[in-house]
This record gives sequence, structure tokens and C-alpha cells, in this order.
Amino acid sequence: MLVIALLALPAAQGADGGATPADAVSGLVVLYCAIRLVRERRRPLSRTAAVVLGMPVVGLAVAAVGASSPEAGIGGLGRYLQIFVLVPASVVLLVRDRRDFRVLAWAFVAFALFQGAVGVHQYATGTGASYQGEEIRAVGTFGPADVMGMATVVSFGLMCAVGLALGSAAARQRAVAAGCALALLAPLAVSFSRGAWIATAAACALQLVLAGMRRALKVGAVVTASAVILVGGLGVGTAMLQERISSITQVADAPDQSVTDRYTMWAAATDMWSEHPLTGVGLKGFPEHRDGHASLALSSGSDTEGAGAAYRKQPLLSPHNMYLLVLSEQGLIGLLALGGSWLALLVCGLRGLVRVRRSRTSGLDCALVACGLLIWQLIDFLYADIGGPATVLTALAFGLVAWWALVGGDSVTSATEAKASA
Repeated sequence: MLVIALLALPAAQGADGGATPADAVSGLVVLYCAIRLVRERRRPLSRTAAVVLGMPVVGLAVAAVGASSPEAGIGGLGRYLQIFVLVPASVVLLVRDRRDFRVLAWAFVAFALFQGAVGVHQYATGTGASYQGEEIRAVGTFGPADVMGMATVVSFGLMCAVGLALGSAAARQRAVAAGCALALLAPLAVSFSRGAWIATAAACALQLVLAGMRRALKVGAVVTASAVILVGGLGVGTAMLQERISSITQVADAPDQSVTDRYTMWAAATDMWSEHPLTGVGLKGFPEHRDGHASLALSSGSDTEGAGAAYRKQPLLSPHNMYLLVLSEQGLIGLLALGGSWLALLVCGLRGLVRVRRSRTSGLDCALVACGLLIWQLIDFLYADIGGPATVLTALAFGLVAWWALVGGDSVTSATEAKASA
């Protein structure tokens, strides 16, 4: 909870990365778990959980050895371990039951509402990040250097709210969660993040299907009616927003410079991998090798200003595709290890969801939240990668997913068997 609260602090404008207070607290959480496990002298995780969460270490260790410098290798190794191994494992150990899971999920929703409120205010008052010459892009407290930060936070909150609304047995909680989900649509829209829009639409649709077709049709009808009222009846939606939406289908025919840069960096990442197919160029090696593999179509960087920050050129230091970033820096070994861990979490999470639906026990909301978060992240990784202050929230999201997939989902069977034997 403290990690999420610290993320509400305004990001340092003009900073080029580095640890944040939330990162520091996440490290203390990991240290606390380690000390507690040593004192209690017990095996912390099941064998399956240890294998699934530990798989990325293999590729990371190999890529760290192949880094251009010890500093880059150690720094990259620490960051990846924090996001995909240590913090998720700590969440698995600290979440005791589904009540704790729901508390953390509601914390995601509350933080998303806070960031969303800041973002909508920025859009309405023209105090956001610069977008097409106007300072209207909602970025929350993350600043123009991390334009994806607020969009990620709001999307996570939306996934949690939709899961709680669809799976909760309590009518009051369903109503509150549904209201929060609808409220979060506005800040997501004015974030102008096409990748977040696509990932959210796809993940919500899958959540609805997983909750049951009858419920999916009812919710779909409500969402459609709300959209018609907001856009058609009240005129919500500016020309810039409509243009941004229509540009999703024009990325191949008439791409803007941001899309051209992304395609160019994707090609550069693929070229790096082709030269080092098994181990990649090493952790944090993409920026160093980028210019030697990118075409002249790549711009010198993206322009950022607004939201209280002066104009600056933001360097393009990653391909904005997590899979290609891993492939270029860690090779096939790293991608198979990290991707295998994510796939195992998805399979185990879906298996737990099927179990809870068959047993008709409480926990469907937890299953839908976990599956929604993971599906959203896996889709969003097609357009984004890790980086920025909000990355530690990604680690917490993977922790929720891991708890359900490796602990919470299995407890459904245990509870059912105990009830049957009684």
C-alpha cells in the first residue's frame, strides 16, 4: 500500500530515470520478506511457484554477463529482478488470502481514480503535457517525460474495477466497482495513448467473456448505451481525440512520426537479435547499438513539454516493444525464459478461474482481476516496455497475478475438497 501511495508523489521533472521513493520501499519490502523467511526457517514458495517465478533469472544472468560493462549488467539485472521476480514473489508471500487480494485491488482502483482526476483536470484546464501544440495530454503526476505512466495506472485500475464488478457476490461492491470503471474511461481517453486503448478494450472484452456470456451481453449493452449518450448526446470527444482514434487504423498507410520511429526501432531490435540470436547484445545494450542498426527514418527523439516542465528532447532508448527489447538484449534464451514465466502464469490463472466457476465458490472477482491485469500487460507489451516511475506498479500487478495463479487459484480445489469431505 505504501508503494502505491508513494507513486502519487510528483515525478522529478527532467530526471533521466533513476530510483524513486516507491522503488526504495519496494526494495525494503523484499528485504523484509527475506528476513522473515530466514527467521521462520520455512520454504517460502511451492516448487511450482519457485520454478515459474525463477525462470527469468536464467536469461537475465546470461544477458548480464554479455553486457557492455559491469555497471550496465548489474543495473539491468537488478531492475529486471525487481520487476519480474523479487517484488512479485514478495506479494505472493505477503498476501494471505482473497481479502488481502481485494484490498490491494481496491488500492489500484483508488490510485487510478486519483491519477485520473489529476489527468482530467490537466486536460480541461490546458495544463497537461504538450500534444499537437496544445498542453492537453493527461499525464497525472508523472510528467511529460513519462506520458504512459498515468495511462498504465488508469488501465490497471480499470482492469481491477471491471474484475471486481463482474465477479463480486456483493451487490454494493459490484455497483461501486462498475461506477469506478466508468469513471476511469474519461482519463484513459484523454491520455491519448493508443496502445493503452487497444490493450484495455481487448482485456475488458476477454474479462467479460470469462465472466460468462450472459453477463457479457448485459454489460456490453450498458457500455454501448453509455458511449452513445456521452459521445452522441453530450458531445464528449474533441476533434483531436477522434483523430487519435482514427489514426489507429492508419498506422500502415499514413503513419505519423511516432509510429515511424517505433517501426524503425522495431527493425533495429530485430537486426540486433539476428546478429546475436541466442544471448542478445546484453542488458541495457539497445541504446548503445541502436544507431548502428536503425535507418535514417529514426528521429533524434521525441519532444516533451508542458505539465510544469520546460521543453526538452526525450531520447529514444528502447524499441517500445517489450518482446523485442528482451529479444534484442537477452536473445532467444531470455525471451523463452521470461515469456515462459508469463505464459505459465496465464495458464495457471485461467485454470484457477475455471475451478472457481465450477465450484461456485467466492473468488471469481480475484480471478477476473488477475487474468485481466495479465492479459492487459501482455497486449500492452506489444506497444510499450518497462521504464519510468510507474514500472514498480507493474511489479505489484505481476505479484497479484502470481498470487492468484500460484496460490489463490489452487486454494479453490482445497476448499472444495475440504467441504466435500466434511
